[in-house]
Amino acid sequence: MSTFNPKVDNYIAKAADFAKPVLEHFRAVVHRASPNITESIKWGVPSFDYKGKMMCSLAAFKGHCAMGFWLGGQISALKPYLEKATEAASEFGRIANIKSIEDLPKDMDLVAAVKEAIQLIDAGVTMKRAPAKKAAELPIPEALMKALGKNKKAKAVFEGFAPSHRKEYIQWINEAKTEATRDRRIATTIEWVSEGKGRNWKYER
Repeated sequence: MSTFNPKVDNYIAKAADFAKPVLEHFRAVVHRASPNITESIKWGVPSFDYKGKMMCSLAAFKGHCAMGFWLGGQISALKPYLEKATEAASEFGRIANIKSIEDLPKDMDLVAAVKEAIQLIDAGVTMKRAPAKKAAELPIPEALMKALGKNKKAKAVFEGFAPSHRKEYIQWINEAKTEATRDRRIATTIEWVSEGKGRNWKYER
């Protein structure tokens, strides 16, 4: 049987008047979809769980509600509602700016989403996270490029440095407020890099 949690009752009772019917309707439809749903409060909001795993949630704020499915990015019934969502929102099946029952997915789609989520959990499916995007490296200042071109050793060491080490030197040079300061920093960079030193070698142990 579905398990109702009094903490969720309290959450709904304290919600804004506009949010109460939204929360109650969402809750009812989720339980209608399966008798095996349990309730809890996770991160301060109602969570609807299956086999002890978070499946979906609905949070109420001052002016709107927001719902989400943990495996939402893999639930086909939610795709029409996530077409304009950001990549992060789509990943969690998050639909925000819900101000009335009409803003929720249709009951048949919500029921289908719950059933799909249950199937995914039973199959052992986990969150598919997009691979982290590699941060773009800062472009090497033209003056530094010329200086490195005149010193083969410094050029080889600089190219072999980790991106973070190169970034420290490039930022230092870019932050120079005058051409004279920039030239001094470039000269120092060539000297230190030739010795295999990082920008903050003095502070390294």
